[in-house]
Amino acid sequence: MKKVHISWHITGASIGFLIGVALSLYDWSAFAASSLWAIAAGCLLLISFSRRSRRFAVLAASAGLAIGLWRGATEQQSLLHYGAYLSKVVTIQGTVVEDVSKGERGDTRLQLTHVSIDNQPMPGKVWLSITTKQIIKRNDTLALRGKLKEGFGNIPASMTNAQLIAYQPTNQNDSALQLRDWFAGGVRQAIPEPQASLGSGFLVGQHSSLPGELSDQLQVVGLTHAVVASGSNLTILVGVMRRLFLRVSKFTATLAGAIMTAGFIMVTGLSPSMTRAGLVTALSLAAWYYGRRIHPLVLLPIAAAITAVVTPAYVWGDIGWCLSFGAFAGVLILAPLVQHYFWGKDYTPNIMMEIFIGTISAQLATLPIILYSFGNLSPYALVANMLVLPLVPLAMLLTFLAGLAGVTFSTIAHTAGLPATWVMQYMTAMIDHVARLPGARGMINLSALGICASYGGLATACVYMWRKTGHRFGNETNKLIGERS
Repeated sequence: MKKVHISWHITGASIGFLIGVALSLYDWSAFAASSLWAIAAGCLLLISFSRRSRRFAVLAASAGLAIGLWRGATEQQSLLHYGAYLSKVVTIQGTVVEDVSKGERGDTRLQLTHVSIDNQPMPGKVWLSITTKQIIKRNDTLALRGKLKEGFGNIPASMTNAQLIAYQPTNQNDSALQLRDWFAGGVRQAIPEPQASLGSGFLVGQHSSLPGELSDQLQVVGLTHAVVASGSNLTILVGVMRRLFLRVSKFTATLAGAIMTAGFIMVTGLSPSMTRAGLVTALSLAAWYYGRRIHPLVLLPIAAAITAVVTPAYVWGDIGWCLSFGAFAGVLILAPLVQHYFWGKDYTPNIMMEIFIGTISAQLATLPIILYSFGNLSPYALVANMLVLPLVPLAMLLTFLAGLAGVTFSTIAHTAGLPATWVMQYMTAMIDHVARLPGARGMINLSALGICASYGGLATACVYMWRKTGHRFGNETNKLIGERS
């Protein structure tokens, strides 16, 4: 009955909730969709917060599991409506969510939200591929016709070779998207391709415009994460804003960081990785403003549970969501333990060493998911990351300056973009060289049992290093807002 901080009750409830959502995939949990189950689980959660003790923290985890079962079961019940339309030719309408991408055959691949099938509203998202010359952007409204098929991962349904029958561009109402495309045009005025697309990817995560060969090379060398809008981009930008405005006041610095977080998410779109990054950054900013420190083992489950409350399907197989949280855990949990265990608690790494430790920790934390999902092992990923990642902040700054020149002084844009071009030419040369090394496309398949064993071993290693070093977590989350402990 030893007293514990209330944050551990919340953590227990969050972990239980995530487990409950995962277990809701099984048929035996269908009864959990009833309202009586939700009321009972809510009452149990209220009771668990009545006393701050370890036993009641365990009770909070049990209540969270029950609520997770209910939330997942209700979502599963709503997705069953797709079954009536599978293997049938239907008309589907919806709004494009996230940026579209190009397939190997030149087809356009996208996801629709706010879906309706034959004028019947449907939950979730649908994946589609179409062959069209129409330029499709995020938030455009489409109507398509084709045969509906089973989905994959967290997507309940899909449609290949769909026929576009109606197109309504609504991106004129998306001022953030217009701003991004306008600025990307300025970047291309100042920097040649493919360096311009790479710079836009670093700056705002606009990876959809990358040339096919460069995109493939980034995947081979394990650098795709650098051009996907995620926490790394947001950390750099929020850190700059915080340091600029901290001279005015702490409140102004926090407000500037919050505005930057919201604006960046509006520009990049609400992808799973950006959902996690924005939420974690916002929580870290709030903790910093009130002089609090958040333990990574508290922050991680809470952020994951909040995103899963809104979209339970993330837990059921969204690879981006899983990789995002895996990398986050590697950087904030595994990396400091490795640093403390091998170099001591008083060691302060330089930027290169910090990137090395963080990169290898993130790679270890996400490797089981990558091998299970793709069977793709990049033996040179660490080398590529060390050659490229240290220059990403500089590349972002130079790309931003080149873009400003491109949209304001087009006559001198090329000259202003030379520094960014040189830095990005070095990056593309290194990426191309590493991708062509023998054995760069390693293939290893990992089973479900293998992924459980891998994370079990990783967790055991973390516990061992923690017990040996007595490391006290807390300052790690400061890195998310650009503050070094």
